[in-house]
Amino acid sequence: MIAAIIQARMSSTRLPGKVMLDLAGEPLLYRVVERVRRAECSEVVVATSVDASDDPVAELCNERGIKLYRGALDDVLDRYARAAQAFSADTIIRITSDCPLIDPDIIDRCIEAYRGGHYDYVSSCRGNESTFPRGLDVEAFSRKALEKAASEAKEPYEREHVTPYIWENKKNIFSIGPVIEALQKYRRNYRLTVDYPEDYSLMQKIYQQFYRPGNIIHVPDVLSFLDTKPEWVALNANCTQKPVQ
Repeated sequence: MIAAIIQARMSSTRLPGKVMLDLAGEPLLYRVVERVRRAECSEVVVATSVDASDDPVAELCNERGIKLYRGALDDVLDRYARAAQAFSADTIIRITSDCPLIDPDIIDRCIEAYRGGHYDYVSSCRGNESTFPRGLDVEAFSRKALEKAASEAKEPYEREHVTPYIWENKKNIFSIGPVIEALQKYRRNYRLTVDYPEDYSLMQKIYQQFYRPGNIIHVPDVLSFLDTKPEWVALNANCTQKPVQ
């Protein structure tokens, strides 16, 4: 069974509470969920923490019928492993909640590559390596590899970022597949994640421009539009991504 597990918390250091910010009338987290539901996953699960600060995330999931797991606040690797166990997932798709333009087509490409190569891990990114715009990051990996990482990973960055122990593969114990490369319509020029207020300002404009009820936004259309709007691109051009380590 394939479960997309979306990690979400309210205590973001750069933009606290971002997962509940409004995007075209719905919380940002809900926009992520509705897009992931378009991919070929058996379950879509939000994994948040047991900390009281994350009660709004749990309330949203309970109100909207979204599968929910609550675990450790800072040990996200343990949270993922326990969520996968709770929902009997044998394949996990890792999604972060700051990506309200996450693309179901890219998720499906990762699943196809993962299945086709009989790998332990396949992704559209690896650390800072990606040919896609930031905000379209997808990882697919086996529950066996996840549980191995959860039992052996020691470094703080390995616990926080979930998958480095797998893809760094220092002990050469995992079968690591290729990094999925972007098709021409997905070029890396733009930043489509929400980590900073400037990112949110751009995402608001994108949703106001493109979102229509009942449909999800087509990312290549956004990229083509941004080619003509340098003033929009400039909104978050100076935002930098937090390194994995």
